[in-house]
Amino acid sequence: MAPTVNGVVAKEAPAKGAYVTFLAGSGDYWKGVVGLAKGLRAVKSAYPLVVAVLPDVPEAHRRTLLDQGCVVREIKPVYPPESQTQFAKAYYVINYSKLRILEFVEYERMVYLDADIQVYDNIDHLFDLEAGSFYAVKDCFCEKTWSHTPQYKIGYCQQCLDRVAWPEHDLGVPPLPLYFNAGMFVHEPSLATAKALLDKLVITDPTLFAEQDFLNMFFNDVYKPIPNVYNLVLAILWRHPQNVELAKVKAIHYCAAGSKPWRFTGEEANMDREDINMVVKKWWDIYDDDSLDYKGDVADDTTSPSGAALSDGGGAVEYIRAHSAA
Repeated sequence: MAPTVNGVVAKEAPAKGAYVTFLAGSGDYWKGVVGLAKGLRAVKSAYPLVVAVLPDVPEAHRRTLLDQGCVVREIKPVYPPESQTQFAKAYYVINYSKLRILEFVEYERMVYLDADIQVYDNIDHLFDLEAGSFYAVKDCFCEKTWSHTPQYKIGYCQQCLDRVAWPEHDLGVPPLPLYFNAGMFVHEPSLATAKALLDKLVITDPTLFAEQDFLNMFFNDVYKPIPNVYNLVLAILWRHPQNVELAKVKAIHYCAAGSKPWRFTGEEANMDREDINMVVKKWWDIYDDDSLDYKGDVADDTTSPSGAALSDGGGAVEYIRAHSAA
């Protein structure tokens, strides 16, 4: 019988696929990518990890990723239109470049994972989900970064719908559409979709949550939620503990302030929790495990911008640069 995710029946035959993550700059996020590569090996994933890197990623970091068996693909940056919008976090502006992964058409299906996600159980069955939909985990509206929204002010959260009902009569607006966290999603690369995304971006004003808001808007009609176990945002542990069974969680998203394992001090809010310290140690157990280092052949170089597959996959996508928000 075909596997299911939250009642969605998977296809019998797996598509050609890959995991994909995104890396920019010369900072320390490369450590997260190394941890992710080793984590995927630890759970015996059958699929490669592709790393979409911007031109500013140092050669030394790229070589480290290659040494860990990653497929490194350089992409051109994507910027949002000029706007006075203040992003929830300053570095969000560069995250629009994640849209480039829709151009990786040599893969039929990809599972995107942020570099601060670690996989603790095999999730290869996500590649076999029914095609045509955009799969991701519903986000939580309870953190202060959402304080500008009506849902935060009334205590409404899609992670706990029985706590506060949406007051449609009082607000005069219908219930909010489902909203996903863009740190993890399952998608099908497509040159047509990639071009449509870039075209839409040029005429869309950026908002606080940058590419996450944009992806939610663009894929709203085809979005299908999957369970939290595929992208457990750490704040759920203290915001909605009734929704979490840590033993069953397949992927943890270390996105809460102070939770990055490679920077962890335990001093920030909620970081002294026993469960937080446990999952941070769990990440380090994988990162420090030399037996999980890549043992195969290492590629000699990285793939150039846009990638060879785009030039022979029905025509290359012309690079469209929106106005810089910097």
